[in-house]
Amino acid sequence: MKFAFLLLAAQAAAPAPGIDGLPIDALPQQALPARGCAAYLFSTGTTRTLAAMATADPATLRLVLDGKTIDLPRTGATGAAQLGLNAESVYRAGDVVATVQMTVELRQNLTAGAAVPVATLRLDREGRDTVVVPLAGLVGCAG
Repeated sequence: MKFAFLLLAAQAAAPAPGIDGLPIDALPQQALPARGCAAYLFSTGTTRTLAAMATADPATLRLVLDGKTIDLPRTGATGAAQLGLNAESVYRAGDVVATVQMTVELRQNLTAGAAVPVATLRLDREGRDTVVVPLAGLVGCAG
């Protein structure tokens, strides 16, 4: 009985696991943006789930970090832009810097959006290891 109680206490104290042991967790279902487009980026590792959403207007990145949903404003962008989303965008708030690199492909079989066959999310936080997460997904645009 005492062992079961200790086991329950240990489980309650353990931090919520991230996607494949990473410090980011799954985003809940997200709606299309009210205006412009958004890239819905899914993890491509063992666990396949929505990991990040990058919106064109306003230019933000939404993800779940340390159990909290956060929106990081875009502070820089380079490369060709498709549907308002650049090949590389940097998002920053406080000590969190997230860099998203993605390939946006317009396809005839996709209307009001595009494919993102390859993307990466690089997460830099002061005093912590840098994490790079492989992603892929779709771009959806407001009607």
